[in-house]
Amino acid sequence: MQLSFLGAAHEVTGSCHYLQACGKHILIDCGMRQGGDEIEPPEPRFTPAQIDYVLLTHAHIDHSGHLPLLSKQGFRGQIYATDATCDLCEIMLRDSAHIQEFEAEWRNRKGKRSGQEPYEPLYTMEDAENAIRNLVPCSYGKRFQLCEGIEVRFIDVGHLLGSSSIEVWIDEAGETSKLAFSGDIGNINQPLIKDPAFLEEADYVVVESTYGNRLHNPPPDYSESLAQIIQRTLDRGGNVVIPSFAVGRTQEMLYFLREIKARGLVQGHRDFPVYVDSPLAIEATNIFNENRLDCFDEEALELVNHGINPITFYGLNLAVTSDESRAINFDNRPKVIISASGMCEAGRIKHHLKHNLWREESTVVFVGYQAVGTTGRAILEGAPNIKLFGETIDVRAEIVALQGVSGHADQAGLLRWLDAFSPRPRRIFVVHGDRTVCDEFAALLESRYGIPVSAPEYGERYDLAANIMVEKGVRPQAKKAGTLRPVSAAFARLLAAGKRLMVVIEHNKGGTNKDLARFTSQIQSLCDKWDR
Repeated sequence: MQLSFLGAAHEVTGSCHYLQACGKHILIDCGMRQGGDEIEPPEPRFTPAQIDYVLLTHAHIDHSGHLPLLSKQGFRGQIYATDATCDLCEIMLRDSAHIQEFEAEWRNRKGKRSGQEPYEPLYTMEDAENAIRNLVPCSYGKRFQLCEGIEVRFIDVGHLLGSSSIEVWIDEAGETSKLAFSGDIGNINQPLIKDPAFLEEADYVVVESTYGNRLHNPPPDYSESLAQIIQRTLDRGGNVVIPSFAVGRTQEMLYFLREIKARGLVQGHRDFPVYVDSPLAIEATNIFNENRLDCFDEEALELVNHGINPITFYGLNLAVTSDESRAINFDNRPKVIISASGMCEAGRIKHHLKHNLWREESTVVFVGYQAVGTTGRAILEGAPNIKLFGETIDVRAEIVALQGVSGHADQAGLLRWLDAFSPRPRRIFVVHGDRTVCDEFAALLESRYGIPVSAPEYGERYDLAANIMVEKGVRPQAKKAGTLRPVSAAFARLLAAGKRLMVVIEHNKGGTNKDLARFTSQIQSLCDKWDR
């Protein structure tokens, strides 16, 4: 029974943990690195075709975004997640594949003129569809057998619609051990979704630490705070531009805006228009409505029971097509624009920033975490100008961070979640945080609980039965342009296919002599054809 850490190890994104138990190979999350976490990690410590199952904590791309790549490289197993997470993954993985293909097309148009090698997308829509077909929806709170010797349960962790902590029971060599993977622990008192539920016991706990060294400010009246920003911006004739994550944060913003209008908190601009300019956000909003009975908190359900949709209102406009998106910036009325991506790295938000960042009368409101290295972080930290579509745009708009709007628990919330474990775990692993945060939070937990606490590096591997580290991890290096000769995408696919072939060979162990002889002959013929 071994656990390796292959992502979110001293990083905020790219969550991926590798569990080997009962003869099975299991990934807990398979996320994409984003923003400042773009690094050159060592080769993966597993063959994708070898993976039997993936257990997915939630649909955010830094936890799910490499599932299509896993399928592309030979994974054919099942992906277990909550019902709402499966629904959200269907739209988010397709959207991610679309972005990959679009970026490849754009790069190739530019590269063709300079004679560069063709650029291939990380994965395609077909790869995303293959991953989606392997999704297995699960209910909250229902313990089920994953395979012989392993049982699993998903528990609501209040971070995103469908988000969960995952409990894993392993019965191996006559002993039962329990692992708990926190996923991303939600903040309390968020609109729409429930507060995090607590777990009672586990032998080993893997816990996130995004805000492990910080406390959130006392929660303000979010609707009142946002209303004040809208009031002064509309009064001076500007637009309020909100870069927002399409899934989760956009729906929260709609909840606050409905309340602002219902309470009449903005004066003199009756029925001010609100635009949601993100096809993904619109699809996600529909999924929120479909899962309201299972996932909404009591306050949101009370509105539903009174015939009020908590995330829609008069004056709400949905921009789906490119023409509808462009038309927003030719409408001279002061307005609120919510668009993705939340860190301003891609998508339609870049067009709205181009039209509004230079306007002193407009306001850009950040409502979520801005990773180091992202455009959003640069604007928030006071960059005098930024580049958008090859053009330098001066930053003259008012820049505001709406404090307290966070989907992650702060240090106090993380400690509340961990304090619920009784008796104490045998060991805690701290992941999903900046390097200094992981180390500081691990030191705090070791002092607080008096048990071993580790903040693993990439590739670090533990024998859980013995409760010892059996392989040291490494610190991945930052990407450096021009230092490595890239392996062609076609050759990378060939390597992946070769690794899958070895897995298939292992699966045929014990086959009839006749079948094995035919299989061997086919492989030899293939080798004779391609041996150079």
